[in-house]
Amino acid sequence: MNRLDYFKARLEANMSPMEYRTAKNENPENYVLVDVRVGPAPVRNEIAEGALVIPLDELQDRMPELPKEKTIVVYCWDTWCTLASKAAVLLLENGYDAKELYGGMAAWKTLDFPTSALSETASFSDGSSGVDCEC
Repeated sequence: MNRLDYFKARLEANMSPMEYRTAKNENPENYVLVDVRVGPAPVRNEIAEGALVIPLDELQDRMPELPKEKTIVVYCWDTWCTLASKAAVLLLENGYDAKELYGGMAAWKTLDFPTSALSETASFSDGSSGVDCEC
């Protein structure tokens, strides 16, 4: 793959937080934001406002909760984390339209976009299921 094809593919596969917010504001019915992070409790206490929480190690079983007619935008910790990429691959392989939120939660927070406290009833894996995020 040459550089031009690489950058075109990268733009097709990702949305910046700004692009996501604009798209969601213009067509809220077309997008679902999903937090796929795993990790220790002290660092996963907040999510991007409006995001669903489906950790990567639960995604296969919980896919039916996601609408196939919408674009599923997944995010993880930061640009160095691969959880969102792994989630997007899994979703695309199963017939979903998926994109990665470029920069993950770190970019979201850097831009001072709204966050919510993680609900005590929300499912959020601590990674104990054996999923290695390779972050």
